Amino acid sequence: MEKIRCLIADDEPIARQIIENYIKDIPYLELVTTCKNAFEVMEVLQKEQIDLLFLDINMPKFSGISLLKSLAKKPEVIITTAYPEYAIEGFELAVTDYLLKPFSLERFLQAIVKVQQKLKTTPVSNTQPITVNKENEANSLFVKSDKKIIKLNFDEIYYVEAYGNYIKIYTDTMILTPQTLTEFLTKLPNNFLRIHKSFAINFNHLKLIDGNQVRLGNNKIVPVGKSYRKELIKQIEE
Repeated sequence: MEKIRCLIADDEPIARQIIENYIKDIPYLELVTTCKNAFEVMEVLQKEQIDLLFLDINMPKFSGISLLKSLAKKPEVIITTAYPEYAIEGFELAVTDYLLKPFSLERFLQAIVKVQQKLKTTPVSNTQPITVNKENEANSLFVKSDKKIIKLNFDEIYYVEAYGNYIKIYTDTMILTPQTLTEFLTKLPNNFLRIHKSFAINFNHLKLIDGNQVRLGNNKIVPVGKSYRKELIKQIEE
């Protein structure tokens, strides 16, 4: 079957690389090229058949939204951005999906399925389902820190601390990323347990409970909130 020809537009090399890797995992996607800014995108669209554009919003000189408004004819578009505030405007411009960085391979694939439906294409094989290697994906996620996008394996995380509108993720180092603790916990497996209004731990690293605090495998001490202690003990007894 004919492949979906893709173009990536993002000024961050790591972000481009992540999407490139995701594209490689899906057999009916073909990456034509990558662009660092909107002007490169316009040049490629004039020369190449592009079915799907992965478009960052915050690019130098000319934003992704401005690019969309300037195109008389455009391919299917999936916006990839760290800024949720442009979602309404994006969908008003008929984008197929809006992916907030960092996004998982699973969420990426959901967006591709929407593109498939709009293009009325089918996978390479009509008799077998799409298979994507998600062995590593099930055990990890990507987080944004400063201008970097970092892949974290869940078992590397000892605990997470709320820090205003940010969280501190403690592995062998500390990573600061812009999201709330409540939001982050929805992305984690069941072995992560909130034990304080400001702390959640990886239960697999728990070594000792001592009164109103716990010790983890990296010898860090984390406080236990009074209202959370009952649930912590319950988890141990199960």
